[in-house]
Amino acid sequence: MQLKTFKTLWGNQLTIDQACKQAIDAGFSGIEGQTPDNRQQQLDMLNAIQNNACDYIAEIVTGGDYVPDRSWSPQQHLDDLKRQLDNSMMLEPLFATSITGCDAWEESQSIDFFSKAIELADDYNITLSFETHRSRSLFTPWATRRIVESLPNMKLTADISHWCVVCERLMDSEMNTIEAIADRVHHIHGRVGYDQGPQVPDPAAPEYYEALHSHQKIWRLFGANQAQRGYSVSTLTPEFGPDGYCHLQPYTQMPVADIWKINQWMSLTLQHDFQNFIET
Repeated sequence: MQLKTFKTLWGNQLTIDQACKQAIDAGFSGIEGQTPDNRQQQLDMLNAIQNNACDYIAEIVTGGDYVPDRSWSPQQHLDDLKRQLDNSMMLEPLFATSITGCDAWEESQSIDFFSKAIELADDYNITLSFETHRSRSLFTPWATRRIVESLPNMKLTADISHWCVVCERLMDSEMNTIEAIADRVHHIHGRVGYDQGPQVPDPAAPEYYEALHSHQKIWRLFGANQAQRGYSVSTLTPEFGPDGYCHLQPYTQMPVADIWKINQWMSLTLQHDFQNFIET
């Protein structure tokens, strides 16, 4: 099995062509990010993807922003999902990953919503996986387990860093639940969280070894399960980013680390770890 890593467009300040080139030059297989609403920007993105021989994973965020507008109904989230699927189709993504739903919904609402979202993706003939994310329906490992057990065809984008914050502990303490959902994991977001935040300042620092090792243990489990299910390729997006995730120096507000360098380090480290894991 091969591991393909993807450059996140979260916080990207480059042109889309520059971002694609940077990803390929750094050994990534492609990019992951939202499709623009603007038609010309969509065409520019398509050209950049094609010119750089870049794979693309479409990110879909419903509810108005990464933290959803609480006034939105499940139907509004579905309508937003449909609109963004429409946008992404011309870019021929490998698949789409969605941050959707709401943590305040009743679980029965979430199950009904995801059932309809899966049907919608089937109409577009695209694989759609749902991210485990704070403020969303899949905000804890236990809620996620109950929901996927009700929906046999539901696939996950596993970002366990969010659960570290919600649960205030590293997730290798919950291996029974992690193992129970492993066969639903389609895609992985490779960010290292800790008990008080979704992103350690620098995963290469020795003081964060325990957090890094905890995440790697779970990512290996997901990879092994994918191999058992016949996956020939596993996909992972190192997703260290800005917007309150990156730690800043007081007063100067300067980042304590270079996010792009960290994501490159994560890609190389996980490629090496994956190769060793496969060989054993």
